[in-house]
Amino acid sequence: MNLLDGFLDTVARYPDRLAVAGPLAAMSYAELDRTAAGLAGALAQLGVGRGDRVIVWEDKSPITIAAMLAALRLGAAYVPADGATPQSRVTALAGDCGVAVVCSAFPPVPNLPAGTAWLDLSAQLPVPDGAVDGAVDTAPSDLAYILYTSGSTGAPKGVCISHGNARAFVDWAVTTLAAGPDDRFANHAPLTFDLSVLDLYAAFAVGASVHLIPAELAYAPVQLAEFLHDRQITVWYSVPSVLTLMMRDGGMLDAPAPPSLRAVLFAGEPFPIGQVRDLRSWTGARLLNLYGPTETNVCTGHEVTDADLLRDRPVPIGQATCGDKVWAERPDGTVAESGEDGELIVEGPTVMLGYWGQEPQHGVYRTGDIVRVLDDGSFDYLGRRDQLLKVRGHRVELGEVETALTAHPAVAEAVAAVRGAGIDARLIAFLVPRPEHRLSVLEIKRHSAATLPRYMVPDEVCIVPSLPRTRTGKTDRAALLAAAPEHKHRSEPNAQGVQHHDTGRTDRSTAGVHSRTVSR
Repeated sequence: MNLLDGFLDTVARYPDRLAVAGPLAAMSYAELDRTAAGLAGALAQLGVGRGDRVIVWEDKSPITIAAMLAALRLGAAYVPADGATPQSRVTALAGDCGVAVVCSAFPPVPNLPAGTAWLDLSAQLPVPDGAVDGAVDTAPSDLAYILYTSGSTGAPKGVCISHGNARAFVDWAVTTLAAGPDDRFANHAPLTFDLSVLDLYAAFAVGASVHLIPAELAYAPVQLAEFLHDRQITVWYSVPSVLTLMMRDGGMLDAPAPPSLRAVLFAGEPFPIGQVRDLRSWTGARLLNLYGPTETNVCTGHEVTDADLLRDRPVPIGQATCGDKVWAERPDGTVAESGEDGELIVEGPTVMLGYWGQEPQHGVYRTGDIVRVLDDGSFDYLGRRDQLLKVRGHRVELGEVETALTAHPAVAEAVAAVRGAGIDARLIAFLVPRPEHRLSVLEIKRHSAATLPRYMVPDEVCIVPSLPRTRTGKTDRAALLAAAPEHKHRSEPNAQGVQHHDTGRTDRSTAGVHSRTVSR
């Protein structure tokens, strides 16, 4: 079965049930299917067929979901880009994976690769005769979507996920959650983030409804807590830092948990055990810690137990899921035993096809994550072996941030680093200016917003005369972080000559609006 089959089966069984509710509209399954069919017809007229790629560049809404489904109807793959994605990045993605069409309600982007068509999502599209009932047959190995993640070379990497990859995870999630048509899934994650796959396709597979949280509310704690109650959410899935924010600043713990809530899932970063205890004291819902890089979506999972709450470490990431085989390897390549540390390796149906334009993955993926093997065969997550870090649940490759910063004509050298963890994690840029230029923090902020996704724009900028080095000649990031003031709003140099600027960026309720204004 492919990723679209579950949705089409539900359309036949529950045409009048609510499928998706967004900030401006809601659609039943029949309405969503009809809209997707209209968009599929328009895409087909533009030449889109099996194996083609289609960028969907738009804020969260039912029409955005319909455009994704439209691509799947034609046997094409969709490439999501949220509304805050800079034009330059859309152009880069279009060129990288050779898209046939960009779907968007925004004005057309200049300088798209030759032959790339544009479909205006704000237009009313007729539904071609017979389009509602038809969909191209696709194989499990066919490409379903491409998610672009931070790349170590300075350019984003396109993670290619097949229908079989996605269905392995979705089917496991439906079974594990015992999901049904009365469920109401919250969709907190951006559609560019692999967490959203569960929200959408697990709901569609069983006839449940999915409730879209707009980007401008994604880090607004009070509104998120209210959303949970007002929408009578049954399944919540987000990064731990969002749950921490809701408990700490949203007043979530001050009121009883909604009776509807039966499962809270979290993934993307470690969840401090103290926060897990607070969450458990607030709700009797199932708590599930899921783990997996974008390249595998979810490959291990663990349901929180009373014993976990007695530990002084984050809950384990658990054991293999979705039919995958997971193990840890020591540096010498041998398998790590109980109590030993090693790099987590994944083999199985969720492992991506590969990165776009690179050699196929062949079913085995080295995660770069270091874990400790526990006595029961599950794993504790210890950290990364490289510079790819997590900031509020999003993967951030420091090299990509640095490449974008050094593209500014006034920047001679740039180093990116992360201070703190969870919701308190802050991305800091250390910049050495060119002698003939004066660095402007406002210019750097605008430059970053125009070239990087919102979550990779530095929270703070520090101007330094030079970069400290280790004995081996590498940049001493620890020394930079030690010299930088913490969370101070000032621009005068400190004793170490570091001039610090807080960009004022925040991932709260106004972050998406401000970032979007800068980048358009």
